[in-house]
Amino acid sequence: MESKKSEIKLSITLDETKQPIAIHWKADDSGVDGLHESKSMLLALWDKKEKSTMRIDLWTNEMMVEEMQFFFYETLASMADTYLRATNDKLMADELKNFAKQFGEKTKVLQ
Repeated sequence: MESKKSEIKLSITLDETKQPIAIHWKADDSGVDGLHESKSMLLALWDKKEKSTMRIDLWTNEMMVEEMQFFFYETLASMADTYLRATNDKLMADELKNFAKQFGEKTKVLQ
């Protein structure tokens, strides 16, 4: 099977205090031309050699608290799906989904 290379490009604009004021991304396989704008991003990479996680968490000052709460709710819920696909551990995936639901209810993003 022939391998294929795909690139994801991130562009972060910083203010004079090095805080993000704009986050743009582009992916070869997104199906949409041009840059996409975001208010926040969470990126986690597993370092093969060090066996540890490297994270980049950024958000602009335009990101409202309510939006950040919803962003975290959706991220937690989708992580449960990813965890299930990667491990086939339904019990722990359900635990994570339940936590995401509780988080959503307590932050009032789920009414």
